[in-house]
Amino acid sequence: MAVGSKDLAPAELDTFEDERLLDELRRAKEELFNLRFQAATGQLDSHGRLRSIKRDIARIYTVIRERELGIRATPAPIEKPAKKTTKKAAKAEEPEATEESA
Repeated sequence: MAVGSKDLAPAELDTFEDERLLDELRRAKEELFNLRFQAATGQLDSHGRLRSIKRDIARIYTVIRERELGIRATPAPIEKPAKKTTKKAAKAEEPEATEESA
């Protein structure tokens, strides 16, 4: 496996939906900003983390672009189980028809 976060392995990125990929990208960019800020102020402990975050960002961008081009398949959305409705609940959801005279 390449250097980077253990939770953002390329095989795992394939299973993420587009919305989750964008969320991971946003978090990685925030962390990169914080690490750069720490480096500028001399408070950074591990300089290797900068490199791994940059690689994670590049991996995410690669997956997003490959999905746009159709090279990599987008995972099928997970269907949520349908709620069981009782007769009482179904009746409450129906809109009541009102007769209006014109």
